[in-house]
Amino acid sequence: MTTLKKPTLKKLAIRGAMWTIIGYGASQFARLVANIILTRLLVPEFFGLMAVVNTLLMGIELFSDLGIGQSIIQNKRGEEREFFNTAWTLQATRGFWVWFICLAITYPAAQFYNEPRLLWLVPIMGLTSIILGFASPAPALLNRRMEVGKVIMFDFIVQILSLIVLITLAWWLRSLWAFAISGLIGGTIRAIGSFFLIPEQRPKFSWDKAALKELLSFGRWMFIATAIMFLAEQSDRLILGKLLSFQTVGVYTIAATLANMPREVIKTLSYRVIFPTISNQTDLPRETLRAKIVRQRRLIVFACGVLLAILVNIGDFVIARLYDQRYAEAIWMMPILSCGVWFSILYYTTSPALLALGKPLYSAQSNLLRFLLISIGMPLAFTTQGILGVIVVIALSDFPLYLGNLYGLWCEKLFCFIQDVQATILFVAMLALFVLIRSSLGFGTPFQIFM
Repeated sequence: MTTLKKPTLKKLAIRGAMWTIIGYGASQFARLVANIILTRLLVPEFFGLMAVVNTLLMGIELFSDLGIGQSIIQNKRGEEREFFNTAWTLQATRGFWVWFICLAITYPAAQFYNEPRLLWLVPIMGLTSIILGFASPAPALLNRRMEVGKVIMFDFIVQILSLIVLITLAWWLRSLWAFAISGLIGGTIRAIGSFFLIPEQRPKFSWDKAALKELLSFGRWMFIATAIMFLAEQSDRLILGKLLSFQTVGVYTIAATLANMPREVIKTLSYRVIFPTISNQTDLPRETLRAKIVRQRRLIVFACGVLLAILVNIGDFVIARLYDQRYAEAIWMMPILSCGVWFSILYYTTSPALLALGKPLYSAQSNLLRFLLISIGMPLAFTTQGILGVIVVIALSDFPLYLGNLYGLWCEKLFCFIQDVQATILFVAMLALFVLIRSSLGFGTPFQIFM
């Protein structure tokens, strides 16, 4: 009698990476198509206002994040039923607190932005936190087992259903209610569907004190790291919402969404593949672990360098082709924002190592540096250079993020700086080559705004 051979960690990682890239590609294509349809049904102002609302809600989520999913992946007890059930109970309890915070910030936010529509948008859309609080943590458990395919398929199905609901409501209502109602329906679909991912391990209410202690111990540092991560990653929209009109913020959101595609795919790969893989190897000597990271990371960063250089050179054409004249300013924004993504790629391919070692504080330090540059640099740049200066500051904001992470890698003996230099040289060389080819063909450069 023969037995099936269990896949090795390397094979699981490769399979997970393939699923992540394919899933992300399909997800972004669906999102792009939906985005194009929505821009024809709704006015740019709605996208700017929703960017601010979603940023506020995301901020509340992250400022109260306990790292429950990461705890299930990282903790050695992650597979135990009591630990799993306690994590779910804690998550459900947190959902109510998040909504109460939404209620508390609604009026100040409406006053700050002088926007009365926030008085009903924030509380209604904030109800999603209660709905998702009852969702099963099964995706985290599947990520721990590196069964990434199931999670990717689940996320894609939920996304497609949610987008269909949003487009239908946008066509029918032609108002902000389309976003509010579709958000609640999408959250409900995700929460119910999550219980079918691992049918034999559906969560139940439980309060194991030992598990709770471990969850809160890890969550304490995750709370700090994710809170600062929010400030670093999302404060640009909050500040832009104050400096500029919601219509301009909507145009910026279109450019940033397309420019950030490489960042998002690497970020997803980081959480779903790199983090679980390294979490299973933390017992190795640091030098051995570092050698594995450098070897397995090489292809990713070098390939990203070439692909990002291509995106910088074609991004403005994509926007000009897909969007009407109301979004014309996004044409010059996208190449600048795309260049800034490079340091995110270097960051997200190594930061999971520090998290896997139980050191989320380094992430907090890195994100704090990025937030300081954005919060100080954007208003100053706007005063002296206008919107162009603001976009340049946002593009450069990933550099301090990278430097903070580099310091953490040095402290933990996982330094990869030489590889970073090699990959950066390749990116700059390919970028210069493609700009030269583009110019020689008569299409100019993607950076005409500086000319």
